[in-house]
Formats: sequence, structure tokens, C-alpha cells
Amino acid sequence: MTEHFASVDDYIASFPEDVRGVLEEVRRTIHDAAPDGVGEKISYGIPAVTHGRRSLVYFAGWQKHVSVYPVPEGDDAFQRDIEPYRSGKGTLKFPLSAPVPYDLIARVVGHLLAERP
Repeated sequence: MTEHFASVDDYIASFPEDVRGVLEEVRRTIHDAAPDGVGEKISYGIPAVTHGRRSLVYFAGWQKHVSVYPVPEGDDAFQRDIEPYRSGKGTLKFPLSAPVPYDLIARVVGHLLAERP
């Protein structure tokens, strides 16, 4: 059964301390890379950062990784940089056993913003 969360804070608080720290840093990275006026909500059971009335980017914690969705097109260099983390067409998985490339997550947000209609 899927757990339902009232807020992004509640979602993050449901994880062990080490994962909470990573999720908080992913959250902070997304907010720092996005323009003023972004919001947050729980959508599809995971945190979503919104821009305007639409979800811009989602992130989620798992037992062995954190994920960021969706994956923007970007340029060839960006595609090469995200390739080690790609899991399917629309997901990036960052293993908790290695340093999380927060700078790359910031670039994901930048590309998502640039690709919005």
C-alpha cells in the first residue's frame, strides 16, 4: 500500500536520517536552480517542484538511490553527463553509495526550464 503524505516535509521525514539529508540537498539544489516563485506539492506520491501551475521536476527517495524526473533533452554534452545515471527514458537514478552530483541536478532544472513552452 502506498503511503500518502500531506507535504514534502512529511515525505522527506519518512526516510532514515542519511537519506533525509540527501533529499533535503536535492530539494535545495532544485530550488536554488529554479527561478523565484516555484512551489512544492506531492504528486504521484512523491515531491514535485512547480513553476507556474505545472510541475517542473519530481524527486524521490528509494532504498539505494534517489531519482529525479523527467529527463530533459539538453545538448550532446549534457546527454553524455547524464548517461551514467539514466534509468529508462525519463528517470535519473543517483546511487546513495556514491556522491550525488548536485551540480548535474541543477543543470537538469536549467534544461527543463529552457525546454518549457
